[in-house]
Amino acid sequence: MAATESTQHDGTTQHDGTTQHDAATLHDGASIDFEVHGDGPALLLPVNPIAPLEGPATEQMRAWGADPALGHTLVEDFSRRFRVIAFDYEGHLQAHPKPGTLTPDNVAADFLAVADAANAETFAYYGYSWLGMIGLQLAIRTNRLTALAMGGFPPLDGPYAAMLQVTEATHEMAGAPTTGAEVEVGDWDSTEVAMSKEQTQQYATLYRALATFDDQTVQDRITCPKLCIVGSADNIQYGDRWNNAYVAIGSAVTTNRTNLETLGWTVQILDNLDHMQAMQAAQILPVVEPWLAAQLTS
Repeated sequence: MAATESTQHDGTTQHDGTTQHDAATLHDGASIDFEVHGDGPALLLPVNPIAPLEGPATEQMRAWGADPALGHTLVEDFSRRFRVIAFDYEGHLQAHPKPGTLTPDNVAADFLAVADAANAETFAYYGYSWLGMIGLQLAIRTNRLTALAMGGFPPLDGPYAAMLQVTEATHEMAGAPTTGAEVEVGDWDSTEVAMSKEQTQQYATLYRALATFDDQTVQDRITCPKLCIVGSADNIQYGDRWNNAYVAIGSAVTTNRTNLETLGWTVQILDNLDHMQAMQAAQILPVVEPWLAAQLTS
């Protein structure tokens, strides 16, 4: 039977009673699409909800340890218990860079705009890597969060200085002609920067704005339940091209575990997993989904 479609009173379009499609206006006036799946407590999820088309690009992602269907899988599973509001923020930034305005304040405002457009007065949040870090920034700027699940980034002693090194070095290399030379899978130091200057500058802008951020002093402003999940082997040593930056994620959480738990964090360290391995749905869902359910449905 063909899917039925109707327009809701809030302007969203609903398919089969479970999926809504709409758009939100971001800080620079740009529009971003989002989808709403499932029922229950709201969960803001900055991922691509669309199942990927198979081809060379998806094969290459898998070869490097990424899952092109990760966002789709997370949305499908989380929506069994929650009202998932999914939006591809990273994809939007690739297509519509914000080189001078991608600051923590503006990103937080963007995410609140999506929640507003989806009629979510309160909501939980899950993000991974820099989007995990944005969850922390969101939590200290609003009282609308019902729970924060922060993956792939430490809530204490975050690698802000190292990430500024990495993003500025990446920006310096961007825009140069690429050779198309074959790179051995896993040899990150030999990879070419295929992004534009505008695409890379926005991330340098973000970490410049965080250069003086002190995550130690904001912990009492995070008033919702909070979970941190990282891989124990998630520590990245960059080479000369990135100024030998060392991004400590797993070790920072391991070192601060007792302190984090004293501050009210639930801490989950995934043994022997690196940044790419720890972000997979098979690792995240068994931890984050029941934890969110315990916080939101008890």
